[in-house]
Amino acid sequence: MTATIEQAGGAHLDLDGIRHGDRTLVIHPVFKTGPRAQYSGGRTPESRLEEACGLARAIDLNVVAAECVRINDPKPNTLMGSGNVERIAERVKAEEIDLIVFDASLTPVQQRNLETEWKAKVIDRTGLILEIFGERARTREGQMQVELAALSYQRSRLVRSWTHLERQRGGFGFIGGPGESQIEMDRRLIDERIVRIKKDLEDVKRTRALHRQARKRVPYPVVALVGYTNAGKSTLFNRLTNASVMAADLLFATLDPTMRRVHLPSGREIILSDTVGFISDLPTELVAAFRATLEEVLEADVILHVRDVAHPETDGQKADVEAVLAGLGLGHEVTDTMFEILNKIDLLDEPARDALLTQASRDQRQMPISALTGAGIDGLLAAVDARLAAQRRVETYRLGHDEGAAQAWLYSHGEVLERVDDEDVTEITVRLAPEDVQRFERQRSDKANAMNKDNR
Repeated sequence: MTATIEQAGGAHLDLDGIRHGDRTLVIHPVFKTGPRAQYSGGRTPESRLEEACGLARAIDLNVVAAECVRINDPKPNTLMGSGNVERIAERVKAEEIDLIVFDASLTPVQQRNLETEWKAKVIDRTGLILEIFGERARTREGQMQVELAALSYQRSRLVRSWTHLERQRGGFGFIGGPGESQIEMDRRLIDERIVRIKKDLEDVKRTRALHRQARKRVPYPVVALVGYTNAGKSTLFNRLTNASVMAADLLFATLDPTMRRVHLPSGREIILSDTVGFISDLPTELVAAFRATLEEVLEADVILHVRDVAHPETDGQKADVEAVLAGLGLGHEVTDTMFEILNKIDLLDEPARDALLTQASRDQRQMPISALTGAGIDGLLAAVDARLAAQRRVETYRLGHDEGAAQAWLYSHGEVLERVDDEDVTEITVRLAPEDVQRFERQRSDKANAMNKDNR
C-alpha cells in the first residue's frame, strides 16, 4: 500500500506504506524560548526523549535512532531551522529511516513540509498516541472514543484517507494510508461519522449513569485507580481482584475501563475501576473523547493515585497526573480524598526504600506498596476500608422483633457495630452511607404511614 503526499506544483511523492517494525527515528525538540520551553515537573529533555521512544516501541516500531534537537527560533513552515532539516534529511537517507516520530505538536503544513524534505513519513506526538490508542482499544465504547478523537485530529489535517475506519487491524491510519484524494468527500464523510459517534457516545453516557445509579442503590462504593501510564495500575488491579487484565511493562497497556468487585477487611464490598493511564501533553482530543470513561473517576468515592516511585522522574509524572485531574474538576480531591500509592518499592535499593517508608509514615495518605510482590497490599486495603468507614454515619435503631426485613436490610447495606436483644425490641447500631440512612428512615416512615392509614 502506498501513501502520496502532494507537493508544491501538483507533484506527488510516493511513500511505501509504513508497517510495524519499520525503522524509526524519534526526535524530541528542545525549545529555548516560548511557551514550550518549560518542562512539566522539571523533567529533562533526555527523559522526554526516552518516553517518546517508549511510545514508539508500544506499537512495535523499530527505534533505530533518537535525538534531541534544539530549536532557538521556531519556523512556521518546518518548526526547526533549515540546517537541522538538511542534517536530519541526510541521516534519514544514510540510515534508511522509514518513519520519523516528532515528539511535539506539528501543524498540518509543518508535517507536510517535513515529509517532503525528508522523503519519509512523519507523525507528531498526538498522532502517535492516537495510533497506540487505536490499536489497544478493545471494547466498543473504547473504540468509539478513540475513533472520535482520531477523526477530529484528522479532519484538521485533510488526512490522506479516512478508510482506516473500515480496516480490520487496530490503529487510525497515521502510519499509513492509501493516498490523499477526494478531500471534500472525505471531509463530509468524516463529519457524518463524527455526528454518529457522538450520538452513540451519548447513549453510552446515559447507560453509565444508569449503572452508577444502580450501584448507589446497592450500594457499592467505587474506588478508582489513576496514574501515569506504566505506573503499575493494572498489576495492582489484578493483585486486588485476582483478575487477568493485561499488565505489561509497556506504555498504555490498558485503555478500556475495567471494573471488578473487591472485598475489604471489614467484609464490605467495593467496585474497583482501572482507568487509562495519563501522560504528559495528553492530546486534548483524547481528553474530550474519554470524558465518558473518566466520569468513573469523577463519581469515585476514593481515588488511588498509583505512582512509580522507582522512576527517576516520579515527581514530574505526579505533576502531570494532577494537572489532568484538575482539568477534570478534581482539584480538591487531589489533596482531600486521594491516596498516593507509592508503587514498585521492590525496585528501590534498601536505603531508598527505608527513606520512602519513613516519609510515608508521616503522611497517612501515602501507601508504599509493591503490586508485583504484594508488599503493603493489606495496609492499603485497610486504609481504603477506614476511609470509606469515615465517610459513613453511625446510627442506632430500635426495631421490633416483627421487623425482620428491616434488620436484614441493615445487615446487607451497612456494617453492624453492635446488637442488643431484649424482650420487646432489638437495638442495632450500624454504620451506613448517608444516602442509606435517608433511604432506611424513609422506608420505615412510609411503612408506618401505611399502617396508620389501614388502622383508620
